[in-house]
Amino acid sequence: MARGINKLTDRQCRTAKPAEGKQQVKLSDGGGLVLIVRDSGSKQWQLRYRRPSGREASMGLGTFPEVSLAKARQRRDEARALLGDGIDPIEQRRAEREMAASADANTFEAVAREWWQTVHQHAVVESHATRNLRRLEQYVFPRLGSRPVREVEPPDVLETLRQIEALGHVETAHRVKTLIGQIARYAIATGRGSRDPTADLRGMLRSPRTRHHPAVTDPEELGALLRAIDDYRGQPTTRAALQLAPILFCRPGELRTAEWAEFDLEAGLWDFQPSKGGDPLLTPLPHQAIRIIRGLVPLCRGSRYLFPSGRTPERPMSDNTLSAALKRLDYGGRMVAHGFRAVARTILVERLGWSVEVVEMQLGHQVRDSHGRAYNRTQWIERRGTMLQHWADYLDELRGHSTIPLADSTGAYDENRDDYGTHSSI
Repeated sequence: MARGINKLTDRQCRTAKPAEGKQQVKLSDGGGLVLIVRDSGSKQWQLRYRRPSGREASMGLGTFPEVSLAKARQRRDEARALLGDGIDPIEQRRAEREMAASADANTFEAVAREWWQTVHQHAVVESHATRNLRRLEQYVFPRLGSRPVREVEPPDVLETLRQIEALGHVETAHRVKTLIGQIARYAIATGRGSRDPTADLRGMLRSPRTRHHPAVTDPEELGALLRAIDDYRGQPTTRAALQLAPILFCRPGELRTAEWAEFDLEAGLWDFQPSKGGDPLLTPLPHQAIRIIRGLVPLCRGSRYLFPSGRTPERPMSDNTLSAALKRLDYGGRMVAHGFRAVARTILVERLGWSVEVVEMQLGHQVRDSHGRAYNRTQWIERRGTMLQHWADYLDELRGHSTIPLADSTGAYDENRDDYGTHSSI
């Protein structure tokens, strides 16, 4: 043992106190290791040394007794070994902390949550984003979350997906695979990943059974459904949403979250962002739709939404409201809110002779020209306006009358009411 090193004993460290009238006392163990004892009772290990640059420095090594005398000596010796190699132990510690922080920020879970917050939740409707986050939390993070995103390999992903398959959730496994691929590509774009591990998993999962949304496509049956909707005796806003759904055939989430600021009723236009992403869609409004929307003004309780929640005007109606209303009309299993899209596509193309491209664009699907370029949001706006008015008139014919009855705030119906004025934000 070198002379002047390891001079303290454990008993000295435990019993040491500052002298009366002094705020602290310093006990040297040698080799730059000092125990600072303060009048508050705290005891701090400190290493004093000269940096490779020649400047004096001190570095904390922990508190006693959490860091024992033996442990403090070990840390001192490790630091002096670094100094012998020309490495400043404080700089080494800072570098190690930065590496640890970087490793924490580059785990699969950290990157996934960053992708969800910065990209995904802005690209889809809130309910879909929340559902996908739950899928990641339930199925992916427990297995892959702590792994560096760069080290997640195809076998790791496949094992995770196979466990979902084993639960009988084949479609969920495919959805989770898509999410993992999107996260991996985000990691590549932000410099933290090198490849998409899902690219090598094509054909490795069972194919999910194709499920079609139940829809009433027979014109006679559709007419009966429209009349049943007109006679709906539930919430007036729910009834109005059910009346608009077949006319505009947008996605249910796009309808229930529609905001007044998106509408120009004088021009007869609805400018909104489709929930499946892509460019905003400019939609011409048939006069039947404008009449229904104006009828919502006294019902919306000052909400920014056309269809506010029954609990609070600060939120839109729930995503289950329309399908639940259809069940109350005895159409459960025969029709869901999303089914109005299939109804419109089928009848507009097969019975009314409208081109698939125009209908597909109005459905919010991406349509490309002969050169592969996507049409913009105003493409065919006059043709789409004519088509939507033709479609609304056709629905009136099926309904059996040309004026859709409206409801006031009490739920009473008046087929001739048309004095609602204009919403202040329209």
